[in-house]
Amino acid sequence: MRAVVQRVRQAHVEVEGCVTGRIGKGLAVLVGIRRGDGDEEIEYLGDKILDLRIFPDEKYPINRSLRDAGGEILLISQFTLYGDCRKGRRPSFDEAETPERAQEVYRRFVEHLSGRGFRPQEGIFGAMMIVSLENDGPVTILLDSEKSF
Repeated sequence: MRAVVQRVRQAHVEVEGCVTGRIGKGLAVLVGIRRGDGDEEIEYLGDKILDLRIFPDEKYPINRSLRDAGGEILLISQFTLYGDCRKGRRPSFDEAETPERAQEVYRRFVEHLSGRGFRPQEGIFGAMMIVSLENDGPVTILLDSEKSF
């Protein structure tokens, strides 16, 4: 699994002109599912996101986690995080999970975060979405369950 995590002041996602998820201070997270991802990747990435120390405290600009800061989460499924552009000009998505299986893993990821005391706001899996956010910092972190970066 991969994630692009952005610390935001606010964010929302729209599908066909309707807002499906909205948060104030917190994290906007784009999530990609790789072929074969499962519970191990869900747990690793979910807990890493919740424990990332990227919020300010009284002393340091990056020292508190989402749990500590009391922020919210906006999740957006994004298979294009597994786009491979090393050859040619059109990305290959061979590493991305099939839509049916990816949706199942994504739902379990949402359940994992919910089980940790968060109520993620969301887009709609597989839909064309408009994501609006106000990046705070800016702070943007890339995460990968394979720890490739």
